[in-house]
Amino acid sequence: MGQAVEVPLGGGYYVSDSLPLSNQRCLNLYVDRPQAAALSEAILKGTPGLTQIATSGVINQINRGSHVKEGKPYFLNGETLYRLDKTIDSAGADVFTLVALGIIPGNSRCSFADNGSQLLVLVPGGNGYIINESAGTVFQQITDLDFTTTNGKPQYVVYIDSFFVVTTDAKKIIKSSSNDGLIWSALDFTSAEADPDAIVAPIVVKNKLTITGTETIEGFDNLGLSGFPFQRNGLFVQKGCFAPQSLVNINDGFMFIGGGVDESPAIWTLNGSTPQKVSTTAIDEMLQSFSQAEINASFAFSYAQSGAYFVEFSLPTITFVYDVISKVWHERESKYVDSTGAIQTVRHRVNSIVTAYGRVLCGDSLDGRIGVLDLDVYTEYTNPIIRAFSLSPFADLGSSMSLNSIELTTESGVGNVEKPDPEVRMRTSIDGKTFNDPISAPLGKIGEYNIRQIWRRLGRFPRFGVLMFEFSDPCKFRALKLRMNVKQGAQRGR
Repeated sequence: MGQAVEVPLGGGYYVSDSLPLSNQRCLNLYVDRPQAAALSEAILKGTPGLTQIATSGVINQINRGSHVKEGKPYFLNGETLYRLDKTIDSAGADVFTLVALGIIPGNSRCSFADNGSQLLVLVPGGNGYIINESAGTVFQQITDLDFTTTNGKPQYVVYIDSFFVVTTDAKKIIKSSSNDGLIWSALDFTSAEADPDAIVAPIVVKNKLTITGTETIEGFDNLGLSGFPFQRNGLFVQKGCFAPQSLVNINDGFMFIGGGVDESPAIWTLNGSTPQKVSTTAIDEMLQSFSQAEINASFAFSYAQSGAYFVEFSLPTITFVYDVISKVWHERESKYVDSTGAIQTVRHRVNSIVTAYGRVLCGDSLDGRIGVLDLDVYTEYTNPIIRAFSLSPFADLGSSMSLNSIELTTESGVGNVEKPDPEVRMRTSIDGKTFNDPISAPLGKIGEYNIRQIWRRLGRFPRFGVLMFEFSDPCKFRALKLRMNVKQGAQRGR
């Protein structure tokens, strides 16, 4: 007989650079903590799939950003800006149509802001464009020299108190005329002078203008003065932003990739005047593996769905997601079939997210598709979603042990027409680096609600062990509880 041990499922992502210490993945799964008495303190839920509702094409149509103005979503795919319209057909079904509005040259991600009637799309270091469907000319490039050159090249834009506010590469902050992004004045500018670091990007928090620099963060209030009405309000934080498009609002603050002078990149939140680091040391180690240019090109966005509030940070090869509710990280990645028929694995393919028409809508990093994030969809545009979680190592003070059995309690009976008999796979490791071949257990056909997932006689572990579970069938997946039966002083011979 061995000892029965319940293993917590709520650790999230923590893959150390020393895998024997921790190889704790949480891939395309997120932690949910029940808010009442339940079977366990934390469970794992599958992340949402993607269904296509529109497309602008396959070739050179990678999404460069999106925005919602007065309930209408806009997507910049390739060099064309589209508005996504919704109508209802004779059968009562929603029909979505992309309407091309104009050309925005380039391939870089863009910055968006609107004043209710005008949408301003800014190419960092390049041109700005105004879209206004209520005007005679719907799509116009901003040609005012006081916007394009007088105070430096414009970089990023926000909207606050009737003004578009833009940061430039000349350490300047400029503003438009009230409610008109086509008109700018050479005298309507200021600079962030409390520290001479370069300006990175603006963000609006609780209707206050905040300017991030490479080493500092400063706050500004609108004092209603003539000329440039925003003046420093005393907020000064000695942390800089390393990735301008990682700035993302959450609750009454914001998150960003950054750090202090001579610090390595980490993910921070600022709510008030004191920054708090929210990335784990494992995520920090991953961030440090990227070059400065790769960090600078990373981006973030947030969305809420089914009681969770996610903030997603995408780097060139990996995507980390923070759940503000559970305060636990997980990882997302995507698979797709390339033009040669080979299966490729990439970071989460979503390039931008907006919420409109009662849906979470996504621009794509691979082509011009507009998708919907849906928890009841278990593929990404027919491609499988690989879900996996591995747990912190189990040990007995360095003594050998044998694993008599493992039982993973899941929501059983989740088979469907597409996959009548889904399975979950379990793998073991004695070093945290290499895993044995998977052993499968059924999750249950439709209606088989009492199927149990049990693995027995799993052998000897000389010092410690690591468990990994994988699931790839297009079905609902919920991991509810995990128990293992361990016997001390196991016999040799595994």
